[in-house]
Amino acid sequence: MIYGNSGTSLPQKLTVQVLESVLIAGGIYLTFHASGNPTRQWLMVACYAVIYFRITVTIFVLLKRSMGWAEAISIPFAFALYFIGFSLLGGGRTNPIGAIEVIGVALFLIGSVINTSSELLRYRWKMLPENKGRLYTGGLFRFSMHVNYFGDLLWVLGLALITSNIWSLLIPILLFVFFAFYNAPTLDRHLSEKYGQEFKEYASRTAKIIPFIY
Repeated sequence: MIYGNSGTSLPQKLTVQVLESVLIAGGIYLTFHASGNPTRQWLMVACYAVIYFRITVTIFVLLKRSMGWAEAISIPFAFALYFIGFSLLGGGRTNPIGAIEVIGVALFLIGSVINTSSELLRYRWKMLPENKGRLYTGGLFRFSMHVNYFGDLLWVLGLALITSNIWSLLIPILLFVFFAFYNAPTLDRHLSEKYGQEFKEYASRTAKIIPFIY
């Protein structure tokens, strides 16, 4: 079960943290081991550090629901695409940094801010006693039911552009397919069961993932 009740799930969260640490170490090694553009390599590793920090805060601070073992194992598999996949695809690229990479950095930062700020605002709202048992539809979630996923798509696309390898674009494309056809529908079913009519009204007037578009 992906979306469950509240709980600490400390063993599962520690498992995710350990596996994430191994993956980022492997990604850093692969990036610098390749004979690529040093500036690109440092940009990639800086992005990895931001990702690692954000996932740590999300899991240990913002995530209040329980985490099953299936999820604890699947999360690192997803991040292996970023830390290992992008390192293999971009670490060895020798072409100079240009406009595409600058756009990539901008998308990475914007996506990271959207994802983390939306989660943080929701967390602060849910901590208020008067909001217990209510569906959060404020903040950035006014524009998209899964605006945190939209943030993920942006920063992953940004990182793909930083690698300067056209094959890297397959990763954000696969991520969108996963969000659109598995994660979002699964979460929607859970929210519909939990909040009933309140969720149905919210879903009827709000984009699913990409604000104003989809």
